[in-house]
Amino acid sequence: MKNLLCLFLTLSLFSLSAKSQDGWISLFDGKSLNGWKVGDNAETFSVKDGMIVVHGQTAHLFYVGDVQEHNFKNFEFRADVMTHQGANSGIYIHTGYQQGGWPSKGYEIQVNNTHTDWRRTGSVYGIQDIKEVYVKEAEWFTMDITVRGKRVIVKINDKVVNDYTEPDNVKRDAGDEERKFSSGTFALQGHDPNSLVFFKDIMVKPLP
Repeated sequence: MKNLLCLFLTLSLFSLSAKSQDGWISLFDGKSLNGWKVGDNAETFSVKDGMIVVHGQTAHLFYVGDVQEHNFKNFEFRADVMTHQGANSGIYIHTGYQQGGWPSKGYEIQVNNTHTDWRRTGSVYGIQDIKEVYVKEAEWFTMDITVRGKRVIVKINDKVVNDYTEPDNVKRDAGDEERKFSSGTFALQGHDPNSLVFFKDIMVKPLP
């Protein structure tokens, strides 16, 4: 009995250690929008069957929870995403809460496979855009966004589709001065009433 107890404790400690080393932290509980905040048009976002449903007027859902005090600099972000015909959305990084309008801070990683906007899923929107379509509508895919310093790597289903490094002393046009790497939170985009997008398994791994 004593030996079995020792073995159980050893395995438990090993499991906890492995979990700690893995480093992934969930940002979405699958049941509610606890830890998230939206300003105008809050009804665009809802939770159903373990996923965030995005469908409605233009709105943005910001992570404002306790992880890293919702202020991330270097990280790996991962989410499973499904788009429907003609949908447009996005994932903002290094951004900050706004009541309305398009977030002025940080970069948007585009989510769009068939919308009329030619900038496709994986684009660093308006900065380093891609035209290729890597996934089909109405099918789940995994988007992975890794930021280290001034470099972002975007993967779709483990395939690198974009790799952008911000130049030193970069200058943006008027109105886009904060469109650069700094630190901040994440936001999911509700683009327009004709867009239907699902997000689930939203995770982050803070990096040194």
